[in-house]
Amino acid sequence: MKFGFISSFGTIDQHVALARESEEHGWDGFFTWDAISLDGEWAMPVYDPFAVLAAAATVTERITLGAMVFAVPRHRPWELAQRALTVDRLSGGRLVLPVGVGVTDDRGFTSAPGQAMGLKERAALLDETLAWLEQSWSGEGFEFQGEHISTGPFRFPEQPVNGRIPVWPVGVWDAERPPAKNLKRTLRWDGIVPQLRGTTDDLTTEHITGLVDWLTAHRSDGTEGNGTADARSDRPFEVVLQGKLSPDPAEAAEQARVMADAGVTWWIDSWWDPATVTPELLLEKVRQGPPPI
Repeated sequence: MKFGFISSFGTIDQHVALARESEEHGWDGFFTWDAISLDGEWAMPVYDPFAVLAAAATVTERITLGAMVFAVPRHRPWELAQRALTVDRLSGGRLVLPVGVGVTDDRGFTSAPGQAMGLKERAALLDETLAWLEQSWSGEGFEFQGEHISTGPFRFPEQPVNGRIPVWPVGVWDAERPPAKNLKRTLRWDGIVPQLRGTTDDLTTEHITGLVDWLTAHRSDGTEGNGTADARSDRPFEVVLQGKLSPDPAEAAEQARVMADAGVTWWIDSWWDPATVTPELLLEKVRQGPPPI
């Protein structure tokens, strides 16, 4: 299992400093988040995730970089491709793309005319944008015709460092009614950031075991949106769980161990309560380091 840490609150300087501290204290990944303008208790300064990650790339050498999660339908595909490629090259191929449909209480959706608001439309935009990104990584010229995205000729002559950038879509789990279309999207890519259907509750080992069993059973028959057979079943596939590690090292190690046994490959330490979490608390937790398992 690998361990990442989310820099959820702080100034731009504190985010970059936390990236450096994450590497120095043994974490495997540093993650920011993707929002523009929020209300209520979330009405705080937020920063362009690719700018934060570019800065993080310059102060680190080893750790994986990403955001939990990129709100893909809010981004223009060609701009997203350029920004991702920039961070990928700057970091030496350390960028990953956890992706989702976005949170529609962000003014980047609600205050911008023409933004997709319905879940089905955002999901379709997510799929088409990811398909657009993948074509951009070929280094060859291409045009794109989709239901929501249509573009003329584009060419990005420089490919990502490793030929492509790993994509981890959010996947919804419901043991009684597994949402096959949503889950099979993750199987077309490189991993899953799981969440429970209709709730923000933490996933248990029972949830993870059921999810991993479903993914394993269906991985070999995954299909692309156009019905062609999935040729990616031989690639590594990450199960990326967000959670809160105990401050007690022994308890934290046990938390991680049972989730690793259930099939989790990345634990992302995530502290999101704006009423209680401060940049100072995040720094203290980063300095504790990930647990040995």
